[in-house]
Order: sequence, then C-alpha cells, then structure tokens
Amino acid sequence: MTDHFPDEEQPKPLRFLTLQQVADELNTKYSTIRALIAAGELPAIQIGGRGQWRIERAKLEDYIVGAYAKARTDIARGETGVQSAAHDAPGPVE
Repeated sequence: MTDHFPDEEQPKPLRFLTLQQVADELNTKYSTIRALIAAGELPAIQIGGRGQWRIERAKLEDYIVGAYAKARTDIARGETGVQSAAHDAPGPVE
C-alpha cells in the first residue's frame, strides 16, 4: 500500500515551453512553430540574445482554442482543405 497525502503538492506544469516542446505537443515540426511565431499567430518571447525563444503555456492554449474556432468556421464555409478518402482513391487507369 502506498502512502498518499492529500496535502502533497503536485508538480506544477512548466509556465514556459521551448519551441521544440511546443512542436512536440502539437505533433508538428519545429519549423512550423517558428513560422507561426514569425507570422504573429503564436506569441513568443526571446530570452537573452542567443535565439532562445519561449512560449507561455497559456498563450499556447489560447492559440489552440483559436485554431479550433477557425477550423469550425472554415468547416461551416466548406473551406476545410481536407480531402475525403474518396478524393484520395486512385481513379480508373486508362
């Protein structure tokens, strides 16, 4: 039996994430995160002068909420950019 103390503090999630951590969390490439920052879509801060960028977890969550909202709007307009499996199937060979 393990001892569990309700007063034990759980580790706090990191407030700031590296670009690689954000890329991993979104299951995308590091370069995609850099592009989102450069486009102003994902707020980030530079730490020091050596190209160390960090994204606040709250800003990442805001970005995700906004991305879902945009996806809903795009779907409602029929602008998903996602093809159905029928479009991906090869056609008849002539």
